[in-house]
Amino acid sequence: MASSVSSPLLFSVKRCDPEFVRPAKPTPCEVKQLSDIDDQEGLRFQMPFIMFFPSNPLMKGKDPVKVIREGLGKALVYYYPFAGRLIEGENRKLMVDCTGEGVLFIEADADTTLENLGDAILPICPCFEELLYDVPGSGEILGSPLFLIQVTRLRCGGFIFALRLNHTMSDAFGLIQFLNAISDMTKGLSAPSLLPIWQRELLNARNPPQITRTHYEFEEVITDTLMPMDENNLVHRSFFFGPKEIRALRNRLPSSMGACSTFEILMACVWKCRTIAFAVDPNEVVRFSSLINMRGKNGFDLPPGYYGNAFVYPTSITKAGMLCTYPLEYAIRLLKKAKAEMSDEYVKSVTDLMVIKGRPLFTQPGNLIISNITHVGFGEVDFGWGKPVYGGVAKALSIISSCMQFKNSKGQEGNVIPICLPPFVMERFEHEVKRMTKEVESIGFITSML
Repeated sequence: MASSVSSPLLFSVKRCDPEFVRPAKPTPCEVKQLSDIDDQEGLRFQMPFIMFFPSNPLMKGKDPVKVIREGLGKALVYYYPFAGRLIEGENRKLMVDCTGEGVLFIEADADTTLENLGDAILPICPCFEELLYDVPGSGEILGSPLFLIQVTRLRCGGFIFALRLNHTMSDAFGLIQFLNAISDMTKGLSAPSLLPIWQRELLNARNPPQITRTHYEFEEVITDTLMPMDENNLVHRSFFFGPKEIRALRNRLPSSMGACSTFEILMACVWKCRTIAFAVDPNEVVRFSSLINMRGKNGFDLPPGYYGNAFVYPTSITKAGMLCTYPLEYAIRLLKKAKAEMSDEYVKSVTDLMVIKGRPLFTQPGNLIISNITHVGFGEVDFGWGKPVYGGVAKALSIISSCMQFKNSKGQEGNVIPICLPPFVMERFEHEVKRMTKEVESIGFITSML
């Protein structure tokens, strides 16, 4: 089955006092506006990420804390807005005040090894709060550091690089671009190999703004049955889908289905199993929002080096009863249909909606949002010690998660999806995923339900 990982493994961490790392050279003092995609309500939160690096005999005698701290200061010369603080202007417009105050940095040591952690490095890692200490007063959206970074040395010579990013500043692609800039600086380059581009005005609303597309992701929903989850009573687990599980899911599809990506198949599975696990009223409308990045796609003029948020999340909707009872094919077709909505006009309509409706939060009741960061580049970041054995989000949120690549302790390569649910729902979800990923014979033609 798709194995879930939840480990009680414990270890202790000794931390130094937090410090500010500032740009290594003087930087411009100015105020820069974020885009109308950046400052939407749904991105006004802090997103944690974590990376685990093994020891490297070639780096013996070198301290990852010192190397990364120095590289960070040099990279901030080019990415100086990250060293500033957010302020809010008229109509809730977010801007970054480039003060050069710096990002928060913590040096730490843990009495464990990477081998000892094993597959427990998957979200949410044991003692995660110790690996990324929540510095009191640092988590506000306005007026707080835009980055919190902690580098924790391990007994084996490896280290853990954990960070928290104010999501309004960048998406995962923008984050990786910045981490690669730090990497370039640690290797002695005089400038990042890819220079940063601000130009947030490229994703601002038109004048006058006009909503020209249907946006199920921002619908106002009134419901008595799809209640929000209690954030203080959630179980966090990661589900690993290896070749066997993905093959089993593919065998559930008819030969007439056509090409389907692994991500589409996994999202359909998770959406369906999660809806069943919640025992949603069959007549309730449920939805799935899939993040689609606009970088490198035809019709979008974002220059290389742009590091702001550059995605939208077209949303699939259906009645819960249909999603739960129809074959997996039905969910995949819904996902493909929503994905096909992505266009230049769709993006412009989203930016205009933000201005017209006051930068609303995405729809929450009955929604699930998952991003595909398998090809973002977390596994390629190298500060000199080589590539990480895991890199990606540190945990899932109640209705937000990600799909990432991972090689488990058995050497199997696959995809991992962290999920958090109420305990009784998690039990049913695991059962449904196990049932869905049980190998079956490939099936024949099924008439489309759409």
